[in-house]
Amino acid sequence: MNNLLSPGNLITVAGGVLTVVGAVAYGSGNANLSLPTIFYGIPILLGGLALKSSELPPAKRVTPASQLKNERAAGAPELAKLLSDVTRWRYGQKAHLESSLEALKLWDEDEPPQLLEIEELHGSSGYGLRLRFERGKVPLEQWQEKQERLGRFFAKGLQAQITALGSSRLDLTLLPATGEHGQQ
Repeated sequence: MNNLLSPGNLITVAGGVLTVVGAVAYGSGNANLSLPTIFYGIPILLGGLALKSSELPPAKRVTPASQLKNERAAGAPELAKLLSDVTRWRYGQKAHLESSLEALKLWDEDEPPQLLEIEELHGSSGYGLRLRFERGKVPLEQWQEKQERLGRFFAKGLQAQITALGSSRLDLTLLPATGEHGQQ
């Protein structure tokens, strides 16, 4: 259902409806209705189709938004921003976190890693996130080399944990670092 309510779909449908109403009004000789609906409908339809061609759906959210609201507010603000960023529709990007993965050198132009789902976590060390990726052509070893930097990259005081899931997927878990250096 969420895929049907993308901004690209809504704009395309609105443009299509206006265009059809304008064409029917033109065919029935109602110039007052046909002129504005066709002149507005066709550009809106084309704009919606352009959005649809570059649309990236949100990552699947495993934890309901209302479940860890207090922990999210108490956690690192960067994690809340990351969560909201990947759970909304994106346009003109090949993958979620595209610029971050490029900066971390975890990017392949032909087959980039794809964020599949995100889960909020709350454990003894505090609030964190688990991100599940389809690795694409970026090897697991390359992710493991960047593991220490991944935690620091997303927010100060985070520790990254990489868990391989089969031959093409991995989980990146971001949790507050334990010990006196990790406390904020």
